Amino acid sequence: MDFSWVSNYWPLLVAGATQTVLLLVISVALGFVLAIGLALAQIGGPYWLRWCAKSYCTCLRGTPLLIQLWLLYYGVGSLLPMIPGLRSSFVWPIVREGFFFAAVSFTLNYAAYEAEVLRGALLAVPKGELEAGRAFGMTHLTLLRRIWLPRAIRIALPTITGEVVLQLKATPLAFTVTVMDLYAVAYKIRQDTLLVYEPLIVVTIFYLCLTIVITRAFRIVESQVPARR
Repeated sequence: MDFSWVSNYWPLLVAGATQTVLLLVISVALGFVLAIGLALAQIGGPYWLRWCAKSYCTCLRGTPLLIQLWLLYYGVGSLLPMIPGLRSSFVWPIVREGFFFAAVSFTLNYAAYEAEVLRGALLAVPKGELEAGRAFGMTHLTLLRRIWLPRAIRIALPTITGEVVLQLKATPLAFTVTVMDLYAVAYKIRQDTLLVYEPLIVVTIFYLCLTIVITRAFRIVESQVPARR
C-alpha cells in the first residue's frame, strides 16, 4: 500500500470533503423543511393537495436518484440558457454549475422519503395529547408547533438518523455531473497515480467517520429530548 500521495493531494481531499458535506447539509436541511409540508399535506390537506403530495412522493421514491439527477442536469440544465436574461443575471454563475443541480435533486429526493417518515410519525402521535392541547384552547397552528410536530419528530428520530446516513452515501452520485466531491477527487487521484485501492480506502474512512459523527450526534439529541408518555 502506497499512501505517499496523500501529502500532495491533501488540499484537494479537503475541498472534496467540503463539497460532500455541503451537499449533505443543504439537501437534508431544505429537504426536511419540504418534507414537513408534504407530510402535512398528505394528512390534512384538501383532496387535490393530498393527491399532489402523494404523487410527488410516489414518483420520486419510485425512480432512481441518478435518473432524477441526470434529468435535471442534462434536461432542465440544457433549457436554462434559453431563458431570456438569465445568462446576464447574478444567478447564472450558480445555476450553471453541477453542484446546483445535485443539491436540488438530492433535496427533492430526500424530501420524498422523509415526508413518508414524518407522515407515519404524525399519525403515531397519541390522539390524547392532541385532544389535551385542544382542550387548553390551542389553535391548530399552535397545536402543530408545540405538540404535534415536536412529538412526531421525536418518534421519527431513529429513522431520520438512518435517512441522513443514506443521504450521505448517495452524495457520490454528484460526481456524474462534474461536481468535485470526495469521490471525484479519489477518481482524479486514481487517474494521476494509477493507484486503485488506496484512494478508495481514504474515501471509505472519511465516509465511515462522518457516519459515526452523524449517528452519535443524533443519539445525543435523542437523549436530550425526553420521550413523553
